[in-house]
Amino acid sequence: MLIPVILSGGVGSRLWPVSREAFPKQFQVLGGDQSMLLETATRLTGIEASAPIIVCNEEHRFLVAEQLRTSGAEASAIVLEPVGRNTAPAVAVAALKALEVSDDAVLLVLPADHLIKDTNAFQSAVELGLPLAAQGKLVTFGIVPDAPETGYGYIKAGDSLADAANEIASFVEKPDLETAKQYLADGSYRWNSGMFLLSAKSYLEELKQHAPEIAQAATAAFTGASKDLDFTRLDKESFASCPSDSIDYAVMENTKNGAVVSLDCGWNDVGAWSALWDVGEKDESGNVVQGDVLCADVKNSYLRGEERMIAAVGVEDVVVVETTDAVLVASRDRVQDVKSIVNQLKASGREERTFHNKVYRPWGSYASLAITDGFQVKRIIVNPGAKLSLQMHHHRAEHWIVVKGTAEVTCGEKVFILSEDQSTYIPLGHKHRLSNPGVIPLELIEVQSGSYLGEDDIVRFEDVYGRSS
Repeated sequence: MLIPVILSGGVGSRLWPVSREAFPKQFQVLGGDQSMLLETATRLTGIEASAPIIVCNEEHRFLVAEQLRTSGAEASAIVLEPVGRNTAPAVAVAALKALEVSDDAVLLVLPADHLIKDTNAFQSAVELGLPLAAQGKLVTFGIVPDAPETGYGYIKAGDSLADAANEIASFVEKPDLETAKQYLADGSYRWNSGMFLLSAKSYLEELKQHAPEIAQAATAAFTGASKDLDFTRLDKESFASCPSDSIDYAVMENTKNGAVVSLDCGWNDVGAWSALWDVGEKDESGNVVQGDVLCADVKNSYLRGEERMIAAVGVEDVVVVETTDAVLVASRDRVQDVKSIVNQLKASGREERTFHNKVYRPWGSYASLAITDGFQVKRIIVNPGAKLSLQMHHHRAEHWIVVKGTAEVTCGEKVFILSEDQSTYIPLGHKHRLSNPGVIPLELIEVQSGSYLGEDDIVRFEDVYGRSS
């Protein structure tokens, strides 16, 4: 039985300011019509397989669930990692979950943040690799290179096993440019895609042999897992004790049962902004533009505007990315260094590293429209049928004005309905709750006033999402 596994634990810091810790690149629309997570799930259509197991950071659990819900996609399980421990442990817990469904489960392991242009070629490669995986081979997909790329690791293909399938001769670290040119000319080297096809049992056996500490900790975390709504929550202590390592280093570079299937499908791991220039549709000057962008004498550049107009004059080979609260300007050949900006944000404790101006919550989202000493204005959207926690604030009062939809408001002992253009006042220290009993999103303007307006000034008494004290 083929069971896809979608790994959705990355942060994508090199795609800041669009990708941030609380809403990373796999949940963004980048290079396609859907989020990268949904693009990954959609390319499974046509393959005879079960609904995927999704492994994600526990902080992203409602993002995953909401994107699946709104798209109509399904997951057989959503497994929550309490901390990030790289791909080897993630695949291990997915394998254990798959074995609950089928003793002969074969995993198709896919990162949630890759682009693939030719879905048919991808699916054909999966079909080609399935017999090898069923025989116990640990199959990885090697991308046929079309350039001397220095940003990827390589796999050297060895003896032939079948059409487009080979033994793995060796894994090679990211090369310098001259070495990469030699690999391209050689013809037997492939880019390491990070996608795998392997028997759940075979993988766990190899993991026990080559990385027993990972196998033991992952098994303990899965054995001690608990059910939380529709999620499988791994045991935190056990998983935190697990060594952090990739499936490549922990297993694939050590196994004698590895195989590589060559794949030419327009693959890109979208590791930096330059990747979106590579795969994007370019104008006559070689520019990829998105949003409200005006150019004069601009060449070979990537310009992305989300909220405001971008105007660029007389520049070449640059990346400009604008969001509500940040603007990135970088040379196109230096975008790998964007992570250094993220590190600076982290060192100075700035929230722009983690959060966007628009913050997603299990019930919907909010965005800050204005903030200064003593007051803040927010736009709040509550999904149909959703409700916030029953809560209270020590330091602020709130005014709510409904601009669209219907609100059910709890304030103290009172429960009442507000329609469009109606408002209410929530005094400091009063228990309150906001719900959307309607079938369309509820939109309202919230005006906060008080001595402290931080998001940590929330005391939750009751919460359907398991966040109350």
